[in-house]
Amino acid sequence: MKVDYIIVGLGLAGLAFVEELLKAKKTFVVFEDDSQTSSLVAGGVYNPVILKRFTPVWNAKEQLNRALPFYSNLEEKLNITIDTKFTIKKSFKSIEDQNNWFSAIDKPRLVDYLDPKLDNQNYKGVIADFSFGNVKEAGRIDTAKLITTYRMYLESQKLIRFEQFNYDELSIETDKISYKNLTASRIVFCEGYGVTKNPFFSYLPMNEAKGELLTIHAPELNIDFLLKSTLFVLPLGDNLYKVGATFNWTDKTPEPSESGKDELVEKLKKVIDTPYTIISQSAGIRPTVSGRRPLVGVHPEESKLIVLNGLGTRGVMIAPTVANALFNYLEEGGVLDDEINIDRFKHLNKPNS
Repeated sequence: MKVDYIIVGLGLAGLAFVEELLKAKKTFVVFEDDSQTSSLVAGGVYNPVILKRFTPVWNAKEQLNRALPFYSNLEEKLNITIDTKFTIKKSFKSIEDQNNWFSAIDKPRLVDYLDPKLDNQNYKGVIADFSFGNVKEAGRIDTAKLITTYRMYLESQKLIRFEQFNYDELSIETDKISYKNLTASRIVFCEGYGVTKNPFFSYLPMNEAKGELLTIHAPELNIDFLLKSTLFVLPLGDNLYKVGATFNWTDKTPEPSESGKDELVEKLKKVIDTPYTIISQSAGIRPTVSGRRPLVGVHPEESKLIVLNGLGTRGVMIAPTVANALFNYLEEGGVLDDEINIDRFKHLNKPNS
């Protein structure tokens, strides 16, 4: 069987690239083994502002301009609802916090997103001593529903194989690549942190940060905004809230941990003071890169081997943009931004690695 592309991994990165292939009527087969769960358990929030420092997200406007229509089209295509828009309320911890907010408002790239009027309202169950700042143009993509539904869609089209990809069976030839009964022009690896075990791209400096989330039932909280404090509290409906997230750089296991739960519970004490019940706990490994820029591009020695990875915590925002950039680079002679191109790390590649 001959196809244009083999795709390894169907998280947000793989899904976004597959959409590019479908638009261009390119043929492909996806391999997915459920070994990576970061996209499935992600909070899925899109937010144009880094609230820890009150700075703009890299290329936020451009990313949102592509991402929001992208997800809207998927809602129509798959007949699902995945995009919930809301305001983010940043809980200030001090007067200095407020002053930093007002300083940030004057920055041209933030003026569209930060409300100059503080919210002094008291919200039952929310601990806030110094008001709130409102962030506009934010929302959440239900990544679990999206990816689960999209995999079913590809399965119905016989375009996905639920099996582990075996690198040893990949043959790279002059004019094609071969894998089992497939031949293709190119292969794109969208494996999340699994790329660290990929013999072709293991030289890339991928960091692995485990993140854990809780889902709680808090019947007296009753907020319809995302509360951002020392952690986030995200309304899901029916008095359910997602709470997160942890960052653990040493634990590489994908399972939820007791220490992760304890950390979230301890932090939540400083954010809400209303009764709640823990409904569930989830965990995933985030693929992160130094400099917070993704890994996109062509292997320095084998031009048929491609990587699309390292989207980090803002995958829902950046995936459609980088997938489009990669497709244009491969098929239409476009140029990859130096900030995302893996050529920036080619000095780390060792022959035969």
